[in-house]
Amino acid sequence: MPQPRGFLYTRRTDGTVVVTHHGRAAATLRGGRAEKFLAEVAAGDPQLVMARWTGAYRFGNERTARDHPRNRSGRTGGR
Repeated sequence: MPQPRGFLYTRRTDGTVVVTHHGRAAATLRGGRAEKFLAEVAAGDPQLVMARWTGAYRFGNERTARDHPRNRSGRTGGR
């Protein structure tokens, strides 16, 4: 699975952290969540942390799910 790319974060003077992905706002964190996020970024891989916090990451099973017989019927929508 490829590493996430294209994430940046900006720390504002009011303590708010804005995470962007390819120039588009992906998350805005305030207060304790912003502090926890900054601590995780400092301790780990920043791109991976930002991908996880924004929910913009893949699990690696999308192709498997797409090819499952239940998902090949051409239906759109729920059950």
